[in-house]
Amino acid sequence: MHETRRRQISRRSLLRATGATAGAVTLGTGIAQAAGRAQPQGAARAAGSAQGSGYAHPGLLHTGADLDRMAAKVKAGAAPYAAGFARLTANRHAQSGWTANPQVTVYRGAGSPQNYAILYNDVHAAYQNALRYHVAGDTAHADTAVAILNSWSSKLTSLEGSADRFLAAGLYGYQIANAAELVRDRDDFELDRFRTMLTTVFAPVSESFLKDHNNAVVTNYWTNWDLTAMACVLATGIFCDDEARVTRVVEYFENGAGLGSVRNAIPVVGDDGLAEWLEAGRDQGHALLGVGLMGTVCEMAWNQGIDLYGYDDSRFLKGAQYVAKWSLGGDVSYTANTRRKGAIGGWSGSETASDAAPVDPTMTRPIWAMISNHYTKRRGLSAPYLTRIAAKAAPEGGGGDYGPNSGGYDQLGFGTLAFTRDKVTGAGAGAGGGTGGGTGGGKPAGAGSASPSGSASPSGPAANAPGGSAPGPGSATTPAGGNSGDLASTGTGDLAAWTAATGITALAGGLLLLRRRGKTQQEQPRTGGGAHSK
Repeated sequence: MHETRRRQISRRSLLRATGATAGAVTLGTGIAQAAGRAQPQGAARAAGSAQGSGYAHPGLLHTGADLDRMAAKVKAGAAPYAAGFARLTANRHAQSGWTANPQVTVYRGAGSPQNYAILYNDVHAAYQNALRYHVAGDTAHADTAVAILNSWSSKLTSLEGSADRFLAAGLYGYQIANAAELVRDRDDFELDRFRTMLTTVFAPVSESFLKDHNNAVVTNYWTNWDLTAMACVLATGIFCDDEARVTRVVEYFENGAGLGSVRNAIPVVGDDGLAEWLEAGRDQGHALLGVGLMGTVCEMAWNQGIDLYGYDDSRFLKGAQYVAKWSLGGDVSYTANTRRKGAIGGWSGSETASDAAPVDPTMTRPIWAMISNHYTKRRGLSAPYLTRIAAKAAPEGGGGDYGPNSGGYDQLGFGTLAFTRDKVTGAGAGAGGGTGGGTGGGKPAGAGSASPSGSASPSGPAANAPGGSAPGPGSATTPAGGNSGDLASTGTGDLAAWTAATGITALAGGLLLLRRRGKTQQEQPRTGGGAHSK
């Protein structure tokens, strides 16, 4: 099966690179000229590179056609693109002349001189300037993005810290790759050096996590940990034209042992067409993070002709609808599940989530426009909760608009600008990434809505029984950091700061939920946090 999947990915990617990309380059020239957008300095180099490589470029979160659409819509003053662009231009990170502060080593997590905020601020400045360049054509923004990215690739050599270093690698790895993808065709961008940084600094840390899970029991870490790593490895694979990395993520998404694979992240599909999101039993902030990250993985894959959005009868649609309904204050079911925790050969335990955590309907992340537009506009499916929550969150901002701490920088954002789409009609509706195909069972446009599977039984290692999947290979030694608690060094401190900064009060409800499970926060080992740390 794996060999078949590799052939499928290779065929789709080559078709995409040699056919759809060439068309996008031609189309892009006309639209960009009409929109008054300056053409990239290295356009000829980019076209040749894309056609000779395994993957289409640009082809992470944004394709050439996406960028041309944004430029044309904004120039025409079309809603809601204009409002989305106004949010971008108002962000302090999107201003040309941003000066980077690259570091040799980036630290994240307790027990180290944390400096990871420098990295994520610079990454978001690079992305926002690059996006602004493509929409409005001011080369000063492209110059700024290139200068930021070149400075980091010339200096960064390692990511260190507690277990949170895996979050740093995953989050900032996929984000910096997306920023670079928008300027990779510029003659002043150090493309080869940047590839080296991705493949020697970011991706190996994420690949190590997916393989060994920091020498922990495979279910020790919640869903979003796997998803950060998957996003980084996939972005690296596409950016560097590395089919093996892309294949690895696709196979993990479908069948991985950790809680980030789609059936483990979404273990129960109900008769109502909604599917329970595992991390809803933890808290709202991390559930939103996970949905956003899974959407990011699906979108990057889709843009290379790989349909993870539709995999397993659009299982992600059902999970995203569930989280959207729950986050809007609606009642949702939740099947109790128990996950094993602990270090291999060390301490061990288990935790049971018995119901969905309390929510604050005012909590938001810039994740919904991308997901809603895919299912309702590209696929023509009914997704009422996604439609409602996306409208409520619009116009979406980005890093710097959702609080000052790391949780406000977990997504690149600006989905109202970047992902608002006209509804696809005709033969092209429902096709994945321009080449049709999909690896999964998503239904084409016109199907109305994804049909529920009818199954209400949990599946996967986190469901009910503590046995779970066999842990991956790993040493019985204490993890880096000095004690087994390092497995869980991601705590709630940053989440509290982020929620306070955005006026969110749901954290108190989350603590009450822990007590209801018979554990106070002080008593509970800090295992498997999300992308928030002190």
